[in-house]
Amino acid sequence: MASRDIYSVLAVPNFRWLWVGSLGSSFAMNMQIIARGWFVYDLTSSAMDLDWVTLSFMLPSVLFSLYGGVLADRLSKRRLIVVAQSLNAVATLIMAWIIFSGTVVFWDFIWFGFFNGTILALSMPARQAFVPELIPQPLIFTAMALNTTGWNLSRIVGPALAGLLIAWLAGGDKQSAFGVGVVYLVIASLYLGSALTTLLVNVPGDSVQTQRDGTYREMREGLAYVFANPRIFALLLLSIIPFLFGMPLNTLLPAFNQDVLGGHADSLGILVSAMGGGAIIGSMMMAAMGDMRRKGRWLLLSSFAWAGATAAFGLSVNVNAALLAISLIGLVSAWNMSLNRGLLQHTVDAHMRGRIMSIDMMFHGLMPVGVFPISWVAEHYGVGNALMVSGIAFAVLIGASLLLSSAVRAMAR
Repeated sequence: MASRDIYSVLAVPNFRWLWVGSLGSSFAMNMQIIARGWFVYDLTSSAMDLDWVTLSFMLPSVLFSLYGGVLADRLSKRRLIVVAQSLNAVATLIMAWIIFSGTVVFWDFIWFGFFNGTILALSMPARQAFVPELIPQPLIFTAMALNTTGWNLSRIVGPALAGLLIAWLAGGDKQSAFGVGVVYLVIASLYLGSALTTLLVNVPGDSVQTQRDGTYREMREGLAYVFANPRIFALLLLSIIPFLFGMPLNTLLPAFNQDVLGGHADSLGILVSAMGGGAIIGSMMMAAMGDMRRKGRWLLLSSFAWAGATAAFGLSVNVNAALLAISLIGLVSAWNMSLNRGLLQHTVDAHMRGRIMSIDMMFHGLMPVGVFPISWVAEHYGVGNALMVSGIAFAVLIGASLLLSSAVRAMAR
């Protein structure tokens, strides 16, 4: 039954083209994480500078995601996605040229991150809201899990490819920017391929709104809808906590790799790929068990498991222990995010879907609220201790939400 659901989803041509396009952009983003993280830390040797670059990418999610949700509910979703990926391709080519010219500085990564983040904030709600328009409602959980599988497949191959490419082209020169520039050229081609593939989707994804009430009113309607629906509020709450204290690992991984494990760009790519390997197992498990019972309880259990694995990774002192812990993080985080997104898509009314996806993304943009204090701990007490603290804070907040929020308790039941 489960394998038949997976086949049924992939047998829909429009979903398949959208999935392939998403896979290309996911490869681009994950390769960029390695190239950017390695080069910035090589330039500055500062965990806080890694934070500022992450903030430049995440801040637009807070500022523009709600407007992106309004666009998703108003305009052709396919057109939004194609334009966004085309703009990303052009900007990445410009960044590659700056790196090759030898004039790149830290602030180039700030403006480029802000531009990438803005494009993502304006287009991602459309991509997420597009999926239920392409497949039958009973297959939404499987489709969400397959989307997560695609993302995690890119986390396996993309970082390893980027890290190995940088190390190979550097020829032993760890200060070489040439390899980073080549990776940015590959990223630009992936963004362009994503845009072209999305053009093959023959459903425009036009608005289902019967009337338009003005941008700000539509934004307020989205927020009011969240607070009027306890189940949606609980799902968003259980989405933001992992981003606050589960995702700092992604930002601090270059520092942990270099300072704790003594690794280089290639070993950083292997670590991220190990996390992706665990994640693809988790997301495929979710795809195969899309109609499982007691989803709310599993969502909470996977949150606690994610928190524990993050703390365990912080305590790792050798590569083998780190690989085991980060693989477990990948598995439970993929399970958790697939389950949360599937429940959210299944619960939200069609005419509000773009705005609710944008609110979810806006909350994810608050990730630096968790990253900055954790990075302060890293600067003063070591990156390993910081990640252990991050895992503990994660578990405490999930426990507090269960105790204090009746909506979360209802989800658990």
